[in-house]
Amino acid sequence: MPKIRAATVAEHRQLQRAALLDAARTLLTEGGMEALTFPALAARAGLARSSVYEYFRSRGAVVEELCAVDFPLWAAEIEAGMAACDTPHTRVEAYVRGQLALAADPRHRAVVAISALELDEAARDRIRAAHHSLVDLVVQALQEIGHDQPRVAAALLQGVVEAAVRQVERAGEEGAQSVSDSAVSMVLHGLCPAHRTEAAEPAESVEPTELAEPTESAAPSA
Repeated sequence: MPKIRAATVAEHRQLQRAALLDAARTLLTEGGMEALTFPALAARAGLARSSVYEYFRSRGAVVEELCAVDFPLWAAEIEAGMAACDTPHTRVEAYVRGQLALAADPRHRAVVAISALELDEAARDRIRAAHHSLVDLVVQALQEIGHDQPRVAAALLQGVVEAAVRQVERAGEEGAQSVSDSAVSMVLHGLCPAHRTEAAEPAESVEPTELAEPTESAAPSA
């Protein structure tokens, strides 16, 4: 029987599970999803490989639990950054920049890894619910800006953020600021109704013209 490292078996299992999650974060940070194997997980946590299966049935189960544990912490950081802002525009900017700043955090690796996994529908539903709670943070700011469909806009905004996260990972630290600036610009200028109206207004009124009759040279030859 393995040595118990806590006062009770339940506490021991809780410590072992936490050690495995810590090891998974490190592996995901160092090598991405390819590095997250059960032999590597066991070695990093100092456990026998067979012991890992007592806690998780698959890599997908590891990533799902990482999301359940870490995603609320991530969302809380984003919410705190937004709460420190005075205007809806700056709250939207904080929402975007906050997520991109967390892109290099080990907790984020589990969220990215989801796309590489085959999770069952129940797991995907739980993860979708977590994502929706994050998107909800920015809906009110978009309402205050004056967007007529703030929830749709928030979903599109999150798509921009996720694409920017992938670009940050490719660009590295050197290009991260440029990607962040571009994402903020696209989100603010692409989603603000006032900006769209101004951009859509022509510089001067132009009378519509009739379509020109085709010339002989443009006519098809027999």
